[in-house]
Amino acid sequence: MNIVIIEDEKPAARLLTRELEKLGFTVQETLYSVGEAIPWFMQHEHPDLIFADIQLTDGLSLEIFEQVEIKGAIIFVTSFDHYAIKAFKLNSIDYLLKPIDPADLVGAINKYKAQQRNTTQTVQTLRQSIGGSSYAKRLMIKVGMQIKMVLVDEVVCFYREDRGVYISTVDGRSHLLEESSIEAVIKIVDPAKFYRVNRYQVVCIDYIEQIVQLSTSRLKLVMKNYTDEVIVSRERVSEFKMWLASN
Repeated sequence: MNIVIIEDEKPAARLLTRELEKLGFTVQETLYSVGEAIPWFMQHEHPDLIFADIQLTDGLSLEIFEQVEIKGAIIFVTSFDHYAIKAFKLNSIDYLLKPIDPADLVGAINKYKAQQRNTTQTVQTLRQSIGGSSYAKRLMIKVGMQIKMVLVDEVVCFYREDRGVYISTVDGRSHLLEESSIEAVIKIVDPAKFYRVNRYQVVCIDYIEQIVQLSTSRLKLVMKNYTDEVIVSRERVSEFKMWLASN
């Protein structure tokens, strides 16, 4: 799970980071102002979960979410509970008051996980109701000025580069996809065959040729006809091993 903190008080940001690390999570980025956060969200892939202090030195973090369509879930953190109603209108999943109680933090994360499970179950039920799998079998790619089709079964890896999402196919070629985010890719491919190993790469189980143990918490994958380095991020290693075993 990728996490971003928006907090103008550095001690508070460090404290929240430590509490999240105790729970086994890694903070991807810490942003300290509205002015810093808006361009960051415009230029980077959005995290799964955002912890945002509402009152920042240059304004309210609510201004960020009114200007940028955030794809991740939001948990607001603040010393002022009179912002609660407006915060929840922005579809936040919880609201924590400072100083943060560790038990409340765990409760907020569990609430997020429950919401994600419910969403997954809803999608699976919908797929079953329309009869069989609705995962993509073909993908649209850009070749010059033309749009062509590639079979999903030929994809070794999806990867993000220069704000675009590409595929590497079994013949060693790379193509730019119509989809503009890794999140969009995850929604259309079969999770039994494809796994997101880090923020930028999604690999196919059929084309994993070798798994190298770099350390107790890091794995390197050697993929067929794909030369870029593929590292399973530390927080995903356990889940990745379970995914391999179950598929």
